[in-house]
Amino acid sequence: MAAFTAADVKALREKTGAGMMDAKKALEQSNGDIEAAVDALRAKGLATAAKKSSRTAAEGLVGVAVDGTKGVAVEVNSETDFVAKNDQFQDFVRKVTEVALAEQTADVDALKAASYPDGGTVTDKLTDNVATIGENQQVRRLKHVSVTNGIVFPYVHNAAADGLGKIGVLVALESEADKAVLEDLGKKLAWHVAAAFPQALNAEGIDPAVVERERAVLREKNAEKIVGKPPEIAEKILNGPVEKFLRENALLTQAFVMDGKTPVQDVIAAAAKEAGKPIALVDYVRFQLGEGIEKEESDFAAEVAAAVKG
Repeated sequence: MAAFTAADVKALREKTGAGMMDAKKALEQSNGDIEAAVDALRAKGLATAAKKSSRTAAEGLVGVAVDGTKGVAVEVNSETDFVAKNDQFQDFVRKVTEVALAEQTADVDALKAASYPDGGTVTDKLTDNVATIGENQQVRRLKHVSVTNGIVFPYVHNAAADGLGKIGVLVALESEADKAVLEDLGKKLAWHVAAAFPQALNAEGIDPAVVERERAVLREKNAEKIVGKPPEIAEKILNGPVEKFLRENALLTQAFVMDGKTPVQDVIAAAAKEAGKPIALVDYVRFQLGEGIEKEESDFAAEVAAAVKG
């Protein structure tokens, strides 16, 4: 009986990126000791992913998919933009997005544990991709939106392929209005979301920490106006700029990008009036590739010098 299990083989492959048979053979030779197997694979030059997994993955693709009244956006990162153009990587992002939509998985760990269409799990396929493409890759985040009646409109900005690109947007419109009317409105709203970068659907949804940080900045900027004022008066002076900040960062109150002045909620109300049915923008997704990831600044000259020195 082998001194290791299939789970050990899987764990070793995730740590090293080695192929199935290489990982199994290394475990056989180390009598099931994973760390000894890692060393053995490294000695043979077969442990590649362990080193790659420490490198920043901030490029890649955002995938979006819709089925009826449900939609999902998934971000998968790679280290370089070159991989985003790779057919194997694009196929992976497309299928992972389809898996997320079908499984209605709520978080990344559940998605990575789900079955992959070509066999094994999403994690198994990701490990294979790291080993064969040669870069660190990560399934970073996902979000679902849905409506009871209406549409979920998908949009990809800077598309690399159908449903894949740098910015993925989903707009969820709840309504019994004609589908063509909703799709036209959904398309325009999706363009707006991609361009205007709203932080939440409405003011109440904006992170309180972000609002407090903005209030602190405004307090500093308006120091001359509020100096010597009673606290309640100073707060009233600040309320105007804070409300302007909320208005400009909440989707429903932002100025519509297509005319630069009409609040989005008024654009929706006008469409509903014309359609003769209520229309509600109930949710949205905007995933921009790599947002929030701190990229490493590389010194190309130093890298070349190091390579020359060996």
